[in-house]
Amino acid sequence: MSLSKLVLRSMKKNMKHYYLYFFALIFSVTLYFSFVTLQNNTEVWAAVQMSGTATAGFKAATYILYFIVLFFVLYANHLFMKRRSKEIGLYQLIGMTKGLIVRLLAVENILLFVGAVIIGMLAGFFSSRVFAMILLRVLEKEALVTMTFSTQALLQSMIVFTILLIIVLIQMAWMIHHVSLLSLFSAAKQADERVRRFSAFQMVIGFLGLILIVYGYYASTKLFDIESAGNLFINMIIILATTIGGTFLVFRFSVAFIMNTIRLKKKGHLSIKDVLALTPIMHRMKSNAKSLTLITVLTGVSLGVTTLSYIAYYSSEASAYSQVPGDFILLEEQGEEFLEKLEENNIAYDKIDYRLQGVTAAVGQLMSKKQQDNPLYTMEGTIYTIPLSDYQQSVPEAKLSGNEVILTNYGGYMAEMFPLEKDHDLVVSAGELEETFHVVDIHDKSVISGIVTAGGGGPIFVVTDDMFKSLTTQAALYPWHHQTTITLKSNEDITTAEKLYIQSNAGIITAVDDKGKTKQYTQSSYEGKRKDNIESLGLTIFTTAFLGLAFLMTTGSILYFKQMSEAEEERDSYTILRKIGFAEKDIMKGIYMKQAFNFGVPLIIGLLHSYFAVKSGWFLFGTELTAPLWIAMCCYIALYTIFAILSVGYYKKVVRQSL
Repeated sequence: MSLSKLVLRSMKKNMKHYYLYFFALIFSVTLYFSFVTLQNNTEVWAAVQMSGTATAGFKAATYILYFIVLFFVLYANHLFMKRRSKEIGLYQLIGMTKGLIVRLLAVENILLFVGAVIIGMLAGFFSSRVFAMILLRVLEKEALVTMTFSTQALLQSMIVFTILLIIVLIQMAWMIHHVSLLSLFSAAKQADERVRRFSAFQMVIGFLGLILIVYGYYASTKLFDIESAGNLFINMIIILATTIGGTFLVFRFSVAFIMNTIRLKKKGHLSIKDVLALTPIMHRMKSNAKSLTLITVLTGVSLGVTTLSYIAYYSSEASAYSQVPGDFILLEEQGEEFLEKLEENNIAYDKIDYRLQGVTAAVGQLMSKKQQDNPLYTMEGTIYTIPLSDYQQSVPEAKLSGNEVILTNYGGYMAEMFPLEKDHDLVVSAGELEETFHVVDIHDKSVISGIVTAGGGGPIFVVTDDMFKSLTTQAALYPWHHQTTITLKSNEDITTAEKLYIQSNAGIITAVDDKGKTKQYTQSSYEGKRKDNIESLGLTIFTTAFLGLAFLMTTGSILYFKQMSEAEEERDSYTILRKIGFAEKDIMKGIYMKQAFNFGVPLIIGLLHSYFAVKSGWFLFGTELTAPLWIAMCCYIALYTIFAILSVGYYKKVVRQSL
């Protein structure tokens, strides 16, 4: 029989195995081709190039995506070869050489790759338009997305998957040449480990895994504490090592120990659920520990990165407001022309004038006594003050007397990393003048432009009008003295007002510093700043979400493939159970428990990993944690649930066919 006929017969015979591997290939090609096609879409490129990091971001994402695809395909191929191990062993028994078997499987793989690449590219071509529309929606851009076939994307994808095919063929050849004939017939059984008894050492190691995870979580909550700032990198390495190592030890020892303890407590009276749930999990945990650890860590990392990106995107409005606390900010009374144009166009607005006066102080005086010992926080800097009467225009209930002050405008990552305490005295100076402020309250309300505070979230002192009057004797020492906040009464006027703001150059501010030098600043409008944030963060959230989806689909598919493989291996057990009288619903109860563990435990631990990772430094990315975190977690839970349902459905099919 010729090699071509043998290939065709082999492929026809293994059709039920091939579809799993074929799906993995098509899925990988679709993901990759749609992403590289997206990069070469004219409308998309015109929309994202304003971010300044589009090229670097797309390239980095492409490399990460290729790693995901490589990992996924190699795992699927390994699982496929394992399921065909008996067939390969039979080929050797009838006299076929390993070289001939390699050529046979190589031809099959080449045919599969060619078919998968063609179908995957077609699917990727059509899906790329959907992804392009999503990206433009995220960027708040209006553009007609046309379906254009990119020859550059085609060439790049063909090169990438040719390299991947070569790697797969090498993997396949290595597996055939380095595996004995006997092991081929027992490959499907190698996952089982007969657990007869647990030693005290295994119990200690399993408990140590739990301690390592708990320590990693605790250390993550202290990662950005002031006391730990000097050892940030070392602490991050320790947290990664303890959580990953602890996760492996939990899967390798703790889970099997817990399952065995439950089984021993039953004193041999095992129900059908115990036989189909506890026992398989316990016996397979030795071989599954590495893969479950990898899946858990990948889930935690991808969810964490996606959540942090979403926090930044979700907080774009709040971040813009901390920099521009009003629709428009006019500094040093230099926007009179803009106000005239608003009145000429009958655009109604509210106006609040703030008088500003700088002082020199060290806010470290408002920190805890332990933190005050750090010399870094005793450094002095310029902090601006505003009179109480001006502040009451936005906060009417504010009250002060004597040397009492309110610290406001203090929020975001500044407030999280450098927490300040009220009911403290603070010594400030302005030239030769020195005053002692008593901080009675701390507010996070943004009132002053980020240009004045040298960044969003910088502190502002609200002082009594008498105190402010005494401080203004040193006005010449500081550049900023006046701010006007403009808030439009109707959102429908935003577009027109934006054009007038740009035409009048109201955002170009000239100020003279304490050394007499003239400096120019650019003050954005709130809407302009918000759109800048959207444009800079939109590509990031899209890319991380796309990669997160790829990671999620990969890990979910791997778990699903593993369960399909285990279902086939356990088919004979189900046949025996059905023959001795167990109904389908009795068997499925145990399978439900098993799938709840296989999908639920990696997901729960992955969610915990991501939660503590995000909780440790989310404030560096935005101002809102709860909503982005819950939205991202719910998406992951929903997709894992879908894979679990598919897995249960496959088991049900196997159970029904077992009799």
